[in-house]
Amino acid sequence: MKKQLIMEKAIELFAKQGFEATSVQQITEHCGISKGAFYLSFKSKDELIIEIIDHFMIQFTSEIDYLVRNAKDGENLLYKFYYAIFNSFQKHSDFGKILIKEQSRSFNEDFIVKMRYYDRLMDKTILSMVECLYGDDEVKEIKYDLVFCIKGFMSMYSQLFLFYNVPLDLDLLSKSLVEKTNLLARNSTIPFISKGLINVMEEPTLENFTKEKILLLMDQEIKEMEESIEKESLVLLKQQLHEPTFGRAIVKGLLKNIRNHPQTKWISYLLGSFFDM
Repeated sequence: MKKQLIMEKAIELFAKQGFEATSVQQITEHCGISKGAFYLSFKSKDELIIEIIDHFMIQFTSEIDYLVRNAKDGENLLYKFYYAIFNSFQKHSDFGKILIKEQSRSFNEDFIVKMRYYDRLMDKTILSMVECLYGDDEVKEIKYDLVFCIKGFMSMYSQLFLFYNVPLDLDLLSKSLVEKTNLLARNSTIPFISKGLINVMEEPTLENFTKEKILLLMDQEIKEMEESIEKESLVLLKQQLHEPTFGRAIVKGLLKNIRNHPQTKWISYLLGSFFDM
């Protein structure tokens, strides 16, 4: 609870002042705790910053990826995607302000690497959605351009939520962006972003999470979790990693059991990618 309190209060200060201008002393005073209590939860301010980023981005990335992977109605997928994106921006506007400010001026290498990491994961999810919606053959030449256009819409329109205190119609916004995206997908003929350019820009993401590393993460969570259906599902998924015996439907059900638990959401995402579900 103390760790959560520190993160919540730090976000308030970071949103107002930025990372560099906010000291550990200010954070502890804002929380009403001692510095000693802070350092029992976090080794440094930088560790706190990275944990805040992970906390939000793991939820955001995994939820959007889950939506795309499990969409049953292709026609509504793009609408659901935009609606989920901007609904999240609206709910977590303080965190969004921090990211926009800090990405433009941060010299913290860990922060930059972390944000580029999540950006690559989002690229992968959007590309999968584009191929699902329009067919890989139909958009083969423009799909990477289209990914960047969709990310551009996300970035531009998110500023309405972050910097303008006006009521916004998420339904209308999502429908408007669906129309714009469809026009680009069906009428673009001169792409700029190519597969070759993507390869130059790309850095390893999920490839860093080998089977062995995922198993280590699972072992750690299994030890810490109380007896529950989530823990039981995690144990069964660990067995599946060691020796595949379950059918695809069972594995999908087990992943569903763990995806909303805060301790296993990230593992659910990693396993979903590993099992291609």
